[in-house]
Amino acid sequence: MAMDMRTCEAELALVNQDFGDRHWQTRTVHLERYEQIRAELGLENRLRETRKALIGAYFCHEYSYAAAALMNPSVVPHPDQSGLTGGAVRIILSLRAVGEGHISSIGFREGIVTPDGAVKLISEPPIAMAAHLCDPPPGGVNQGPVTACRYEAASISGTVIFPFTQAQRNGLEDLRLVLFRPDDGPPVYYGTYTAYSGSSIASEMLRTTDFRNFDLLPMSGTAARNKGMALFPRKVGGQYAMIGRQDGENIWYLKSDDLLEWDGGEKILTPKFPWELVQLGNCGSPIEIDEGWLLLTHGVGAMRKYSIGAVLLDKEHPTRVLGRMQAPLISPSDENREGYVPNVVYTCGALALGRRLFLPYAVADSSIAFCSVSIDELVRELV
Repeated sequence: MAMDMRTCEAELALVNQDFGDRHWQTRTVHLERYEQIRAELGLENRLRETRKALIGAYFCHEYSYAAAALMNPSVVPHPDQSGLTGGAVRIILSLRAVGEGHISSIGFREGIVTPDGAVKLISEPPIAMAAHLCDPPPGGVNQGPVTACRYEAASISGTVIFPFTQAQRNGLEDLRLVLFRPDDGPPVYYGTYTAYSGSSIASEMLRTTDFRNFDLLPMSGTAARNKGMALFPRKVGGQYAMIGRQDGENIWYLKSDDLLEWDGGEKILTPKFPWELVQLGNCGSPIEIDEGWLLLTHGVGAMRKYSIGAVLLDKEHPTRVLGRMQAPLISPSDENREGYVPNVVYTCGALALGRRLFLPYAVADSSIAFCSVSIDELVRELV
């Protein structure tokens, strides 16, 4: 505030010289940041725009959101399927990214998958933009719900959602996206994720129709205090249905009349085979196929080795298990054991494309790989 105007202009010019070519709408971001600081510190608003922008710049910094780890993808059909031929499907991947300070955020990648499972990702922009709060409350954000908005200049692949509330301040973890089809009305994208405050966890729900505005909604109830919840893509028996991991060891079936309130549950799967004896959990929302609900699972075995398997649940009564894999579908191999967390393969959701399963998965929390599996062959492996 005491800086003379000539120095102020020179310092802002230096900031723009260093960072103007690295970001979109740098001045807009700096001015938005100034407004946040002004509200928190009670600064006067009768300042020249140059001084406001420089103050905003002093309270900004770049953040490499995936510098430490990249992991746990889920996948859904893109809302725009125009212009595709030959059975190809445009997709959106969600990714858990971890940067400095072990802060988890949600990133996205767009791509196209062909019927044989080949995938081509759209080029990622060199710099991402953090989604911003739509209509932030004057007193700041302490609790949800909140709505995050993608900047007009940012693509989906160039957008990252960072924590906003106190419950989320250390991370948004393991988004499990699903395209939900209600009994009436257009489809909606939902995604359960874990909000981590640094000392406690809670389950929350992301909701969007267009991947431009994202509602981040806290969930309540005894079952919402646990990780690994995954929503069925439609109601079952007239109620919303979830797969959960209530006790950190087994898989549970949950049902509710309220999308944001979850209590109780029924245990339907316990560790049985050697590759899953330590822990069993879901790997995303159940996938509806002709034979029933195909549920991908993760199992933890000796030496904390994470593998991916599958089970089949009855379509009308999902508490009834029709079959499960005795051996894992995907396990860490010698060439992909090392990484941020070694000996782990993990996914937060797959997609059925006809009778093929397209499955993105994380390798050692350091990279993302892709797998295409015949559903017919997979079902035959279930006993």
